[in-house]
Amino acid sequence: MRSSSQTFSAVALATGLFCGAVSSAHAGLFGPKPTEAQTRYPIVLVHGLMGFDDILGLDYFYQIPADLRKNGATVLVAKVSAVNDNDVRGEQLLKQLKEWQAAKGYTKFNLIGHSQGGPTARYAAGIAPGLIASVTTVGSPHTIPVGGRVDAIGTLLNNYVGVVSFLGNFVDWASGHKDLPVDEVALKAWSENTAAFNARFPAGMPATPCASGPALASNGVIYYSATGNVPKTNAWDPADLLMAAGDVPSDGLVGVCSAAWGQVLRNDYPWNHFDEVNQVLGLMGKGAPDPVAFYRQQAARLKLQGL
Repeated sequence: MRSSSQTFSAVALATGLFCGAVSSAHAGLFGPKPTEAQTRYPIVLVHGLMGFDDILGLDYFYQIPADLRKNGATVLVAKVSAVNDNDVRGEQLLKQLKEWQAAKGYTKFNLIGHSQGGPTARYAAGIAPGLIASVTTVGSPHTIPVGGRVDAIGTLLNNYVGVVSFLGNFVDWASGHKDLPVDEVALKAWSENTAAFNARFPAGMPATPCASGPALASNGVIYYSATGNVPKTNAWDPADLLMAAGDVPSDGLVGVCSAAWGQVLRNDYPWNHFDEVNQVLGLMGKGAPDPVAFYRQQAARLKLQGL
């Protein structure tokens, strides 16, 4: 017959083993949240021309916000006019940043802009540099295009007058922002004279075409850029129908040299313009790097910079 001390010891041992098993299971299932993308300042994703935050639950940056959040980032998704110039879009972006700042106490933001979202982010950084920690542009048209289909915005505006406004209004309505103004005339003026815009907001500008510019600009903001260089990547992707090779390397819409701004991270991703935001629905070329991972890695880079 066991003594009471033996019984107590057995119970204590069983309890310890049980708690250890529960603890191990808890650690395996509910372990520490990943922090790879946990930047000091929130990440703000800024869409491009004809873009949106989400439509019926479909992200413009497909699966990217969820992955960043899963890996520790605070992510905000901006919504600016689908069709307008960067002054208007930039002011809309600044308004949202200030509202988020007032509501949550954020002191600065890391802006990541795709396509026209890049110059839009640069406008915000130029007007309010104290509010912006970094600007990362992906497939963005920063300089006057040269040849081929890389001047796609100008071609679209010249050949499809009225259609652009209609589509822009539809996108803004479908995404729940029908109050945002659409102005294809202003957009056309900007697309034909990016030099004037760059003269107003030169921070991060490369000294020579296609090269890297300064990562840390004189306004105290850090600038990065990246782009794809393959116009057609997947025959099953409907977006590939809109892409075409031009006279210079491009992602099908924006020239490789035009996309260079700040520190060029890479200008030869095997992506087209839509692949850069993991669209359509994640259809990529065979063996192409995962765009979702690119944004996570960029967040990790910003984290290492203390941003």
